[in-house]
Amino acid sequence: MDEQAEISMDEQIDQAVDFTRGLVEAFGAKADVVSRVEDEDTVLVDVTGDNLGLLVGPRGATLAAVEELVRTVVQRQTGGHGVRIHVDVGGYRAKRREALAEFVRQLAERVRDEDAEQALEPMGASDRKVVHDVVAEMEGVTTISEGEEPRRRVVIRPA
Repeated sequence: MDEQAEISMDEQIDQAVDFTRGLVEAFGAKADVVSRVEDEDTVLVDVTGDNLGLLVGPRGATLAAVEELVRTVVQRQTGGHGVRIHVDVGGYRAKRREALAEFVRQLAERVRDEDAEQALEPMGASDRKVVHDVVAEMEGVTTISEGEEPRRRVVIRPA
């Protein structure tokens, strides 16, 4: 068996948290870094504290880069077969997800009322999932994804 694949989930979590702490310190930020298991193969590394905007960056760009770095470090140890790792800073992703969900609810209601489809701007896979999940809970509307990465978008249609 491949030795890389034998790294336990706890060891992967420890690596992710330690590396994230190092990044936070390199940014000169004072923050707590904790982790929690979200399901059997997904871990959230959560960074909390004050004045963490630098770690989020414009439109979450720095946060996305931090998450990618943390994932890469852990995946190198596991040969790419490790847990799925998400990083959040100051609740940014959770707030963004909720704001997106509320926007999508309103847009889907308009699509249903006006009986006219609406295409959203291109977005990443996690945001598209939020859109699909929110619309799936609603009557009279449905979604499809169109296009190729990185220009893939969701279209909300009357059902």
